[in-house]
Amino acid sequence: MASVRVAQSAPLVIGATGGSGTRVIARIAKHVGYDLGSKLNPAEDALELYSFFDAWIDPFIRAQGQARAMTPWQSARMKEDFYGALARHIPEAERRGRLWGWKAPRSIYLLPFFHSECPHIKFIHLLRDGRDMALSSNQNQLRKHGAAVLRFRERLFHSTAERSLLLWQKINLFAADFGESRMAGNYLRVRFEDVCRSPLENVTRIVNFLEAPVDPEPIARTEITPPKSLGRWRECSQNTISRLEATGAAGLRRFGYLD
Repeated sequence: MASVRVAQSAPLVIGATGGSGTRVIARIAKHVGYDLGSKLNPAEDALELYSFFDAWIDPFIRAQGQARAMTPWQSARMKEDFYGALARHIPEAERRGRLWGWKAPRSIYLLPFFHSECPHIKFIHLLRDGRDMALSSNQNQLRKHGAAVLRFRERLFHSTAERSLLLWQKINLFAADFGESRMAGNYLRVRFEDVCRSPLENVTRIVNFLEAPVDPEPIARTEITPPKSLGRWRECSQNTISRLEATGAAGLRRFGYLD
């Protein structure tokens, strides 16, 4: 019964690899009228989902990589843990008849699971240049999930920045392929650089995706402030940049960061 209720209420989920700038997407969603929960950290992540992600992202990703399903026991336990976390995030009674969802970057790892539980879920996939991400001090996702996402040789023979870029590439390609092929109009991919460069145009895209009758102009004017770290990869040596671009060429090209 729980999965039926979630399917009927169609939540909004905001995901990305860590440090992409998802907080600005959460703020836009709140302007539109979405309830993203009250138990949030300063980045507005849904704290009640943290333990669920810690427990289930690695088994789920490993099962996907091996092209085989998790065991029936694992699947049942994963669903049980998810609905428990969801009830703590926003109780079911408070979701009825409302716009609701959650912002939690690591949701990107479990997009097929969320879609299977709620085929009408709306997912906003935020991207930031993988070269910037590789040089960020925020490498929590690599630390937590690198062993599940990356092959042994990738972990052994690449620097931390290269491993970070490989994780960025694999997870973003994984989500993009699934969203484009399975979610039709319920999947939106947005580049953080585009939001910063053309705020009104991209806030309008997001507002239209959410089918919200609100004026995007004041949201774009008040919520979009490009961080100083944007484009930090340009400050690196050419050798470092070349190594990063060779490592993540497929993803950087797919998402328009390399010609």
